[in-house]
Amino acid sequence: MSEKNEETFKSVDLEQQTEKSPEPEINPQESPSETETDKPSTPTAEAKVETTPSTNTSAVKAKWTSSVEQFKLKRFFVLRPGTLSHGIEDVKSLVNPTEDGAVQSVWLMAEIDHWNNEKERLVLITENTLLICKYDFVMLNCEQIQKISLNFIDRIFHGTFCFPPRTLLKREGEGVRVFWDKLNEPSFTSRWNPFSVDYPFTTFTYHPVKSANEELGHLCDIENFREQLTLAAQKAHSKNPVPGKANGVLVLNQPILIETYVGLMAVIGNQNKLGYCLARGNIGF
Repeated sequence: MSEKNEETFKSVDLEQQTEKSPEPEINPQESPSETETDKPSTPTAEAKVETTPSTNTSAVKAKWTSSVEQFKLKRFFVLRPGTLSHGIEDVKSLVNPTEDGAVQSVWLMAEIDHWNNEKERLVLITENTLLICKYDFVMLNCEQIQKISLNFIDRIFHGTFCFPPRTLLKREGEGVRVFWDKLNEPSFTSRWNPFSVDYPFTTFTYHPVKSANEELGHLCDIENFREQLTLAAQKAHSKNPVPGKANGVLVLNQPILIETYVGLMAVIGNQNKLGYCLARGNIGF
């Protein structure tokens, strides 16, 4: 090959190399993971499926809890058809119109004694008297009536329950305590006697069946009971004042002290609702 041909060949070869387009440079800082993360994340089908069992479980638990509560409420004889109305009519027939006056309202309450024992009670407010009735909803008869003249009521406390610092007992909720003789303080023997009945006050709280229906909710409304009792007592004070005693009713919102420390009998009785007319089931051998 001549020298001229070699020079032309080499020049053509260099021109071809220069005409090749340069490859695009790849930035090492940009990675595929960053491009993928820029996309908005969407919940997967598995995540959606996982949320469904939790909602179903909570719904089943709520339904089971309501069923258990309904079963517990059905054990109260006061919820049997016609039982409560029959009891109210029986108690109203025992009111003396000349001494007590006309019946103004009837309430279904739970009375709490000085040892924290709950007891089912029908409470009547008349023109002159507060009647606390122990009624047997099983045998449909009134076993005991306590009458308190409204013009003797001098104090009404309402609020939450409290106990001494070193007590083993607890009680949730609110209540109303009615005083009618502030000069008569309970003695030491009365405080430690669980069967003592000479206390100059009584304490009420909500009946367990207050949430069964709307009618029972009104009959067990402790706030409405306190308001009506206060008005009735004030009218009785102005109508028939007691000589040597300050007229009027002092209403205070403060904790209600139940002065008991151990109360093992109250714990057993309240957990088993021994103070209520309850279906206990069949007992046999």
